Amino acid sequence: MAATALTFSIPAFAQSNASSNTPSNVSWAAQLTTQFRHIERDSKGRLGIFVLDTQRDRYVGYRQGERFPMCSTFKLVLAAAVLKRADQGKEKLDRPIPVKASDIVPNSPGTEKKVGDSMTLAELCAATTTLSDNAAANLILATLGGPKGMTAFARSIGDTAFRLDRIEPMMSNATPRDLRDTTTPQAMAETVQKLVLGDVLSEASRAQLTAWLVGNKTGDTRLRAGVPGDWRVGDKTGAGGHGTTNDVGLFWAPQRKPIIVSVYLTGSRATSDERNAAIAAVARAVTIDARV
Repeated sequence: MAATALTFSIPAFAQSNASSNTPSNVSWAAQLTTQFRHIERDSKGRLGIFVLDTQRDRYVGYRQGERFPMCSTFKLVLAAAVLKRADQGKEKLDRPIPVKASDIVPNSPGTEKKVGDSMTLAELCAATTTLSDNAAANLILATLGGPKGMTAFARSIGDTAFRLDRIEPMMSNATPRDLRDTTTPQAMAETVQKLVLGDVLSEASRAQLTAWLVGNKTGDTRLRAGVPGDWRVGDKTGAGGHGTTNDVGLFWAPQRKPIIVSVYLTGSRATSDERNAAIAAVARAVTIDARV
């Protein structure tokens, strides 16, 4: 499938004011598309990108409608689902959840220290967003009705691409051509916009979700590495089998509305460092002309 690029005004649900395909926006999209194509070549894999510039009401995509394994990027939406239930009075963030030895799976750095004890839902959300803790994700999923409940939440906010079929770590296998546990770059970026900038969550819950994303400790070599030092970044990384390396985030420049970027790379033959560098290169390309 050929890669495509688009630039229009931001979709209706996100508009602050309408804008058209101005010559400058078309040029911006064309230049970025060329850079994305070069980055994909260097990444030795299949690269999907979607960029929402909320300051200038424009967006650009590259393979934005193709499916990619989500891996741990789904945990951003997972934490938001918990916050939504808390907003609705259906859940309490301070509710303790027991942590058993049988709950621990690979990459569970926070929960493995709490075996035999308990963690609150808020602590589990913090662990899964900032440390990408897999056991925490599974424990949270159990409170939502499992993968089906998680997918139902995505549908409830208008995301028709997101699908979660398994728990960790199986959902990160990223087997080629397997549609399970996938999304599209465009769908994920638009969902992030709804969750962090829209009205799906209360103001307090949006602030909490943002704080967790800004506090992420797993993304220093990906999107964050390509963003100017005086910008604030919040992101959620993901990684899995078959050279899959992802990052989804928001960039806030001083006195500027945020840019939302989703990057999904799979089937890559590059090293881990090279894959991380490819994602950083996307951020660098996106932010180079966005300074105010």
